Amino acid sequence: MQLRYSFRLHPTVGQCKSLARAFGCARVVWNDALRIRQDAHVAGLPFPKSADLSKSLITQAKKTPEREWLSDAPVGVLQQSLRDQDQAWRNFFDSVKGKRGGPKIEPPRFKTRRDNRQTARYTRSDRWSITGADRLRLPKVGDVKVTWSRRLPSDPTSVTVIKDPAGRYWASFVVETDPAADLLPEVGADCGIDLGLTHFAITDRGVKVDSPRFLRRAEKKLKKAQRELSRKVRGSRNREKARVKVARAHARVANARRDWQHKLSTRLISDNQAVYVETLSVAGLGRTRLAKSVHDAGWSRFVGMLEYKAARYGRTLIRVDRGFPSSRLCCACGHNTGAKPLSVREWECPYCGTRHDRDVNAARNIRTEGRRIRAARQQHIPGDVPALTG
Repeated sequence: MQLRYSFRLHPTVGQCKSLARAFGCARVVWNDALRIRQDAHVAGLPFPKSADLSKSLITQAKKTPEREWLSDAPVGVLQQSLRDQDQAWRNFFDSVKGKRGGPKIEPPRFKTRRDNRQTARYTRSDRWSITGADRLRLPKVGDVKVTWSRRLPSDPTSVTVIKDPAGRYWASFVVETDPAADLLPEVGADCGIDLGLTHFAITDRGVKVDSPRFLRRAEKKLKKAQRELSRKVRGSRNREKARVKVARAHARVANARRDWQHKLSTRLISDNQAVYVETLSVAGLGRTRLAKSVHDAGWSRFVGMLEYKAARYGRTLIRVDRGFPSSRLCCACGHNTGAKPLSVREWECPYCGTRHDRDVNAARNIRTEGRRIRAARQQHIPGDVPALTG
């Protein structure tokens, strides 16, 4: 299983300049290759291969006065820029042909120095290393100070240096992990979860986790910082300082939300052998009047955390179809009692007389449907029985 580990870098002023040159060289090679491929498409010529582009845009270009400064960046960074573009084109073509699921992917676009996020990927050919002093040694940059928050489970083959919109530098490693080393001992419990806005998560046991609303709590400071940015003259240094201030404020909100979701998802995966959640249309809800609250909740990222942690620790995550009427069914007798407005938080079943909390009842129905889907998969029934709709 592949996992990504990111660590904060603390480069000096000189190292920041060296990294900026590496970012710029990789960006220029990307743009030159993209322009050649677009021109070839317009002219009806074959799609240029990366090997030919590497010779013309890197090896031969370094010998010209216009591109001799490409020597300021390691050759592996420039070649990796071409490989990344190849992958971007493959993703685009697979999306057009229907081989790739999810939303449609746009073709690669030109990069600009005004992008607030810059990246450069160093491969083994660049001979980067982690020194004995726990520093990251990068070619033509030097030994960069790193805040190591944890140990890498295995030796990485590449490192991506990222400068985010807040002006922070990160070292991102993708490493292989041993699946057997991370497995947790089996437990007999399982859990159905209903996601919401007032309460972020409601379990079938009646536990309600309040939504922290990180964006709402920081909204006043964010508005103030945004007003200060709007008053600055475009292109001025003061505007750039104000932009970084806004970016850092948003980064603090995102970091707090991500940390909280990591802790909650880890606890749920550790305490339960199987977790059942409902598939939500976040994109659709994001176009309603609840858009800000929906994006503040971060349901998609949270479910993604549950998914990869379940695979890593030997647990099971079942997604229940969004068409399943979890809020309409009575968890006691199973009758469909019809749609109810969101203002109805408690209701009584007209068939069996059971009094229900709307969210807890939905979580219990999700647990029941999740158990059914799980049992069908374990019995190897061809084609899981679809979720009930109504």
